[in-house]
Amino acid sequence: MKKIDVITRPEKLVALKKIFMTHNCQGMTVSSVMGCGRQRGYLPEMNFVGDDINLLPKIEVFVVTEDEQVEEILADIQTAIGTGTNGDGKVFVTDVVDAMRIRTNERGEDAIK
Repeated sequence: MKKIDVITRPEKLVALKKIFMTHNCQGMTVSSVMGCGRQRGYLPEMNFVGDDINLLPKIEVFVVTEDEQVEEILADIQTAIGTGTNGDGKVFVTDVVDAMRIRTNERGEDAIK
């Protein structure tokens, strides 16, 4: 199992939900977060001047999925929400050692289906 953690612009949430639904990801967690990347939160339209770090509103969405789905999901994310500009975001993929559905005590991949 893999955890796919996407940090991107809030307006990309609908596209991400469609991608995860297409790949039959059964659950997702969405959080509102603030952050910046290499550009340190600089947006030309804000006329920001200075060396301060400007934190911008972002969303963090994570799902846990089967290993076989990861590459297709990543390709769909890049195609659907990538614009080629600063602030598109990042995707982190990590191993999930185990999962448990509390209600039924199902473990592993059974817990995420």
